[in-house]
Amino acid sequence: MRTSLTAGFLAALALAALPAAAERADREKEIVVGADRLVADDAKKTSTFEGNVVVTQGTMRMTAAKVTVREDAERHKYYVANGSPVTFKQKLDNSEEWVEGFAERAEFDDRNDVLRLYDHARVRRSQNEITGDFISYDMRKELAQVTGAPPGTTVPAGSRVKAVILPPKKAPDAGAGKSAGEPLKLKPDEGPK
Repeated sequence: MRTSLTAGFLAALALAALPAAAERADREKEIVVGADRLVADDAKKTSTFEGNVVVTQGTMRMTAAKVTVREDAERHKYYVANGSPVTFKQKLDNSEEWVEGFAERAEFDDRNDVLRLYDHARVRRSQNEITGDFISYDMRKELAQVTGAPPGTTVPAGSRVKAVILPPKKAPDAGAGKSAGEPLKLKPDEGPK
């Protein structure tokens, strides 16, 4: 069984909402994979877990309908999880916060340390959330991209990305009863053209 192949994929999923890092102690804990079926093909260097797949490692938990792990000749791994949806949740390091994610498909390439979430992708940390049809996170560059469609495809009309970011709570201000002056006027959201 190639359960060790899933470690990079799981860590990648948990890191999707950086800048905060996933619980570091999780990387040292055992990986437990439950599924209805496993097909491990050593000749093709693939392992496929199917049916109610649940993967746990420390505080991390991922669910999917199917997880396929492929290893190349240089021992780099490529992971694909399909689900309805694929879900993941993991505690952030040195925090009581959790990061959660959802997508119809998730892919991780450990050669390049790039995570891609496809179709109705959503990543949430506390009450902050990013949604789009495609979310990509390059761990080496710490660069996230969110679009209305995967690269190389046409963005459907009306497709938009959305970010909900709550400001940090401020300490009560002694002058809170004073008028702050004229309210700020914002341009209305006109939507896609």
